[in-house]
Amino acid sequence: MPEVLISIGGRQFEVACQEGEESYLHAAAKMLDDEAQILSDQVGRMPEARMLLMAGLLLADKTASVEDQVAEVRAELAEREAELAGLRNVVIEPERIEVPVIPQSVSDGLAEMAARAEALAQEIEDKAAG
Repeated sequence: MPEVLISIGGRQFEVACQEGEESYLHAAAKMLDDEAQILSDQVGRMPEARMLLMAGLLLADKTASVEDQVAEVRAELAEREAELAGLRNVVIEPERIEVPVIPQSVSDGLAEMAARAEALAQEIEDKAAG
């Protein structure tokens, strides 16, 4: 089990940790040291036990705040997932649009007029050519 030397509040501590956990221990120690430094700057020198207790309480307060935020985000996520699941089950009926149908007699009449127009056009071309 590796021994790691950490510094908190200007004091050195030798701490054992699991193999491969050294970087996590250093990161945690840095967080605790940062809180201890804030306390030291505000209050000045204090007994080691009190400094560690206060720094630990400050970190616990921050952790509780983050846990509250995580709980809020999880609740929001659960809400959105439920909303999404509900939307996946919604069947949207397409809008019905009615298109008017041209009666056959109108189509026949237009075809007859087109044929007459073509015949007249041909007659005009023939007279112009001849």
